[in-house]
This record gives sequence, C-alpha cells and structure tokens, in this order.
Amino acid sequence: MKIVITGASGYVGQNIVPILKDQCEGLLLVGRDVAKLVRIFPDVPSCTFEEMSTHAQDFDVLVHLSVLNNDATDSDGAFHDINVALAIQTAKDAAACGIKKFYNISSVHVLDEQNLSPYAKSKREAVSRLAAISGIEVTNIYLPFVRGMQWNGKLAFLNNTPSFLAKPLQACLLALKPSVKTDRLANFIMQSGTYLDSVILSEGQSNNPAYNAMKRGMDILFAVAVIALLWWALLIVWALVRFGSPGPGIFAQERVGLHGKTFTCYKFRTMQEGTVQAGTHEVSQASVTPVGRFLRGTKLDELPQVWNILKNEISLIGPRPGLPIQKELFNARQARGVFCVKPGISGLAQVNNIDMSDPAQLARWDARYISLQSMSLDLKITLATVQGGGQGDKTSA
Repeated sequence: MKIVITGASGYVGQNIVPILKDQCEGLLLVGRDVAKLVRIFPDVPSCTFEEMSTHAQDFDVLVHLSVLNNDATDSDGAFHDINVALAIQTAKDAAACGIKKFYNISSVHVLDEQNLSPYAKSKREAVSRLAAISGIEVTNIYLPFVRGMQWNGKLAFLNNTPSFLAKPLQACLLALKPSVKTDRLANFIMQSGTYLDSVILSEGQSNNPAYNAMKRGMDILFAVAVIALLWWALLIVWALVRFGSPGPGIFAQERVGLHGKTFTCYKFRTMQEGTVQAGTHEVSQASVTPVGRFLRGTKLDELPQVWNILKNEISLIGPRPGLPIQKELFNARQARGVFCVKPGISGLAQVNNIDMSDPAQLARWDARYISLQSMSLDLKITLATVQGGGQGDKTSA
C-alpha cells in the first residue's frame, strides 16, 4: 500500500508517520510548509498541495490530517478555507491521481450537532460536501482524545512517573474521557478492507478497571439511594398502579442484556393487563393506563430496575434492553457489538430521541455510546435524563 498524508506535522501525524513508514510500500507527505516537513521527517518524501498531482500518481490511500483546530482563534472564513475548501480540493486531486480511498480525520466533537464552534461547523460541512465527490471512497474517521507513545501537554508528567503510580493514575484519567492510541489509527488505515462512510475509533472502556469500578460504584450508589430515600414513594406508586387498573403493580418482562443473554427486567406496569408482548412503538396508546401515562412521562416506571442494578444485570446508563422477539434490533446490535456492554435504564440514544422504532439507527447510536463511553458522558446522559430527556419509546397512534 502506498499512502499520502496531509498535515503530518501535527501531533497525530508525527505519531502515525513512523508507524506507517515501516508498514507501507511508499509514503508521501503533503503540506503547506514543506520545509517543516523536511525538518521533522528528513527521510520521507514531501511536497506541496500544488505538487501532489505530480508526486501522488499510483498511490492507494490519502489520509487528510490538515486542519485548523478548535483552539485556533482565526475567522470563520479561515476555518472554511482550511477545513472545507482544502479538504474538497484535496479529495478531488486525489481522485484525479487515481487514489481510491480518502480518510477524512475529525474530532468526535464534530458529531455533537449542538457544538457550533467554527471548527465543528466547518468540519460538518466538509463531511457533507465530501459525500458528493465521485471517483473516490471517502471515510470520515472521528477521533476522541489521541495519545501516542508518549504523553504530551499537561499530561507529559506521566512519562516520568514511576510505573506503579502511573498505571492507576492513567486508568483514572482515561476513565474520564474516551481516547484512542495513534497505532490504532495507523492499523485501521493499513487493514481496513470493507468500505465505511464513517467510523469512530476509540479504545473503549471495557479493559479500564478504573472506569468499570467507577461505573459500578455509581450504579450501586444510585440503587441504594433510591431504596433508602424513596422506598415510601415506591410503595405509593405501586399502590396507584395496582389499584388504578386490573393487574399487578410490578411488570416483569424478559429482555436481552449483556452478551445477548436474557434477564428478567422489572418495571411499574404502565400498560393494560393482557397487552401484547411487543416493542412499545408497536403498542397502541389506548393500551397505556392513565397512571402509566404519568409514570412513562416522568420515567418513574423505570425505578424498580434498581433491583436489576443490584443484581448487576443492568446499569444506570447504557443501551436500553430490547425484547427477545425484536429480531431486527437484536441482529443490528449484534453486528455492531452492542452486547459487549450492560444495558441501561437510560442511554445516549434515548436522550437524543432515538427509540426502537428504527432498529438500525438505534444500533448506530448504541455503538456510538460504546465508542465514546466515559464517566463524563455517563454523567451528561444522567443529567439530561433528570432534566426530562429520554422519554422512552413512543406508542403507536
């Protein structure tokens, strides 16, 4: 494989160029300041953007790192020139050279539609316009906090910290926000075969003991607090449900959880007794009881799931568990590795008004949560839920 890299003088570029240099057949660096590229990588060929069409013939892949970052204080016009116009022209030039793949590198901050910074807006515009370019496959790669072989910036002190202190401290810091190693990006570029229009690369948190301990601690604290402080409210709600309509106060239902295994999920009953077992979006509004309508709107119907939390079957935050009969959702989630984490009472998809009526879209958002998983995101979803987000699946008319 022969690879062109733009913007290699930045932090990400300086970390992946040595990796790719040892793995690929040929490497060409393209930038606005060729002299700087030569100083950093004296043994790697480099050229300007204008010269790329001459030097990049017969190359296979272009990795576009050139960017005006979020911390820049330039005008909106400057952000557009670098993050949009340059990206579009570079992709067109790459296609003209016969390059088949174009990797457009962005931060995960771009995925947040509420982020209206010049960086985020310009990068989103670039993604939209790159999709219209023909003759080349464009994959948008979204990166969280990037770390190379050495820590940099404010975390550079970790490089000289004794290992027995550095490892637990590093685990705690990485639990706070998602991250990705530069070698993971390099390996994706070298090994990616199936075309994807977008991908979030991250290390995830499954192997981070600090995150797992923090998350489990938050779950148990929530469950114990609900039982200790709101036991009287739980009894009142149970009585309102039990005597408000025929049927039990607590509704038990099989759901799909961690590793695709089923478990019994407990909720306050919000539907009429005898309602068909189906996704909520497939159930008529007439099936919802008057008390159930209030409980669903306030999410109080979810509180009995504190028992599921204590049994370690569910978490406060995670993908909402589906029914075993929802085969389309099960398959979509299985394909995206969603079952590698415990389900949750509320989740990223729910606070963004994505419900089970669109299984493919829901699975994409669930996978996004897993890629971006961190204590800061979990707390953000929790706060959004408390403020009224994540109203649950909508019933049919």
